[in-house]
Amino acid sequence: MFQPLPFSIGLRYLRAKRRNGFISFISMASILGIIIGVIALITTIAVMSGFQQELRERILGMVAHATVSGIDGPLQDWPRAIKLAAEDPRVLGAAPYVETESLLQGRQRRGAIIRGVLPELEPRVSEIADKMKQGRLDDLKAGEFNIILGQELALMLGVGPGDAVNVFVSEATVTPVGALPRAKRFTVVGVFEAGAQEYDLGLALVHLADAQRLGRMGEGVTGVRLKLTDMWEAWPVARELSDRMDGYYRVRDWGRDHANFFRALKMEKTVMFILLSLVIAIAAFNLVSSLVMLVQDKQSDIAILRTLGMSPGAVMRVFIVQGLVIGVVGIAVGVSGGVLLASNLSHVVRFIEGLVGAELMPSDVYYISGVPTAVYASDVAMVAGVAFVLCLLATLYPAWRASRTDPATALRYE
Repeated sequence: MFQPLPFSIGLRYLRAKRRNGFISFISMASILGIIIGVIALITTIAVMSGFQQELRERILGMVAHATVSGIDGPLQDWPRAIKLAAEDPRVLGAAPYVETESLLQGRQRRGAIIRGVLPELEPRVSEIADKMKQGRLDDLKAGEFNIILGQELALMLGVGPGDAVNVFVSEATVTPVGALPRAKRFTVVGVFEAGAQEYDLGLALVHLADAQRLGRMGEGVTGVRLKLTDMWEAWPVARELSDRMDGYYRVRDWGRDHANFFRALKMEKTVMFILLSLVIAIAAFNLVSSLVMLVQDKQSDIAILRTLGMSPGAVMRVFIVQGLVIGVVGIAVGVSGGVLLASNLSHVVRFIEGLVGAELMPSDVYYISGVPTAVYASDVAMVAGVAFVLCLLATLYPAWRASRTDPATALRYE
């Protein structure tokens, strides 16, 4: 089969037994370094992506993809907003909500967000019904002033199902004896665990009608929450819905509400990618060393090729081919090992836990007790691409040195 001459010679050099065994050792060390670097980088990025996905799912399990709320006061025509949302095929569900800050008093005091919901509509936009540890979401009934607390919030207040909680809101009620904070006694009927401290420690749910009475909002609500088929389209879908309604509305999506948090996660992932890329860069530096030593070892061969008419560019391609083959082999093995390790990392962690007899991430300490991973083809391709570019750059200087070989000088003592 026909092969270009530089390619054939480069492969021949790979198969040939070298006079200097140290060069072979450096080459193997280069391949091993590339393999380890690629495996480490793919696994780390997969873990970072897994944690990011896990946190996003937990957060989106408690918040809607998008919200449409009033600007100067309560949203009065929310039934029409829900009707318009139901007509959009991109909207999976819509539900009204009332939200206000409050001070809760049980055996202890704690500030929290009170969210009024309709139990029959809330499962369309959140997963709160599936996160109940005690009680049910349907236990919230209009006029009974029942309340469901986050698990940590209930512990901080020192209350449980059946106990009473006093809820104080910031609006004051004017009485003959002066302004008094508005308060109402609620009965705890359930406890939920979202797996995110923001909600387990800072959120309480009541019936929508009770929240309206507490806030004296009449029939109005704070806004309408939406769940979409594609969460990345949250902003344009919510904007289109608000444009179809009369008046002006505030539109927010999950990305804007948690922009700083997800930006921090993305930056952390990027920094880890850059730092671990240095491991591959070190392996590529070893590749430079091995190729430079190989060029010195093959001085006479290069001189003969030059006297036979091979151009300096062709000589460069010989050693570029050799370096790239070494790099590609390391990248291929590293990618296979990295994907395999990242896909089975949870089993590896459990095996290590069995060996040491201890739980590495106990559930009573960490919200995420396992090691979630998410292997994306784009991340794997980026790692492989970066490794390939570094290996390519590592071949340029040794190949250039080989092309500068003077045949007369190299063959003088042969």
